[in-house]
Amino acid sequence: MDIKVRKAPNLLWICRTACGGPWDLGLRVVHWLYVSVIMPSVTFASLVWWPGCQTANTKKKLSKIQKFACLGIIGAVSTTPTRTMEAVICLPPLELVVQSEARMAAHRLWRLGCWSYLYPNRGHSTMLKRLQQSDPIFNMGVDVIRPVFHLEPNYRVTM
Repeated sequence: MDIKVRKAPNLLWICRTACGGPWDLGLRVVHWLYVSVIMPSVTFASLVWWPGCQTANTKKKLSKIQKFACLGIIGAVSTTPTRTMEAVICLPPLELVVQSEARMAAHRLWRLGCWSYLYPNRGHSTMLKRLQQSDPIFNMGVDVIRPVFHLEPNYRVTM
C-alpha cells in the first residue's frame, strides 16, 4: 500500500509535466490522465490490500493523492478543501474507488468459481461474506461465460 501511495504522486507529476510546458495540453487532459492512468494504477490488486484502506492513516494518504490530482486538474489554491474539489470535478473519494474495485473483483471471482472459500471469517474472505450479507444483488448470477478451448478441428478435408 505504501509503495502505491509513494508512486502515485510521481506518476501524476510525470503526466502533469508532459501535459504542461511548451505543449500545454490543458486541464481536461490532466483529468483524463488521472482517471485513465493513475487511478487504475492505484486500484490495481485492491482486492489484496483493501483491509488496509479502512485505517485513518491510509485514508489520509489516499486523500493526499486525490488532493494533489485535484490541484493539478483545477489549478486551485492549495488550501482548498479536497472534498470540495472532488465535488467540482465529480470525482469520488479514492478510498471508495478502491473499495468498489475490490468488491467488483471479489464478486467476479466468486461467480466464476475462482475464489477459495475455505476460511469465511478470516482475511480477504470477510469482504465476500460482508457483500453477500449486505447487498442482495451480489447473490445474483453474472453474465460471464468461461472460455472453453476446443483444439481438435470439427472438420475434415478431403481431396
